[in-house]
Amino acid sequence: MTDQTTAAATGPTARLSPVDSAADALFVYGTLRFRRILTALLGRVPAGTPATAPGWRTAALARRPYPGLVPAPGQTASGLLLSGLSPQEWRVLDDFEDDEYELVPLPVDSGTRKPPGTAWAYIWAAPGDVRPENWDADTFAERQLDQYAARLEEAAAPRQGRGELRA
Repeated sequence: MTDQTTAAATGPTARLSPVDSAADALFVYGTLRFRRILTALLGRVPAGTPATAPGWRTAALARRPYPGLVPAPGQTASGLLLSGLSPQEWRVLDDFEDDEYELVPLPVDSGTRKPPGTAWAYIWAAPGDVRPENWDADTFAERQLDQYAARLEEAAAPRQGRGELRA
């Protein structure tokens, strides 16, 4: 394979190839938990159910305002299970995620699935950027959400006016 072929095969669109957009859910644990961020990206807030991912933590990342989901035996990451995403919305969210994320199936517990089920999640794959402390959603909301969301809203406004929702 050429370098271009390799890049195309491992890029954002390739990450979505195993996803069944009509049936699968996405576990979100960071900035995508916020209604304003989802609205800026998708133009709506999809159905969301509180969920947890046992054995994982929402890690703070070096030089980034958003977190990464990393393995952490004995810990549990909290988030939301987003469902009812259209194929276009999956693409928008996938484009939004950095290349350092991998999209993987992950056991999650939403309290409504017995036994716990599986959802897709973007896990962080660049261990050198992981900080020892956990990312805190309340601190993000207080200190960075308005500025972060305003940048997304500004970038999305011209595209949404032309019928494009890409982030």
